[in-house]
Amino acid sequence: MDALYTAVATATHGREGRAVTSDGKLDLDLSVPREMGGDGKGTNPEQLFAAGYAACFASALGAVGRQAKVDVSEAAVTGEVSIGKQGEGFALAVTLRIELPDGLDQETGRKLVEQAHQVCPYSNATRGNVPVELVVE
Repeated sequence: MDALYTAVATATHGREGRAVTSDGKLDLDLSVPREMGGDGKGTNPEQLFAAGYAACFASALGAVGRQAKVDVSEAAVTGEVSIGKQGEGFALAVTLRIELPDGLDQETGRKLVEQAHQVCPYSNATRGNVPVELVVE
């Protein structure tokens, strides 16, 4: 791969610490979610992953839409990232909810979503490792 960009972030003190990017644009307190026994006062890695995946997938959808000459600029993608026990460790699962723009028929929308899932780098990184469910709304 020829890297076009490399994001650099440093986390200290794990899930109860801080995450900061090298350019300072992201500087967040981290905390364990209440559902996992933490105080929930900060953000957590699953929220960051959900936001990143949703944004990336929306961009991929826009790219395949432009190729197909279909306006999907008003589409919204919501990422849901779950964490749970699996064997001795933990695992993730993802649901992407894609709200198609008004006037776009379901069949065309579904095809574009499937194409976006093939080109999105987050989808490619998770394929075969993390279950990803695509829900077209």
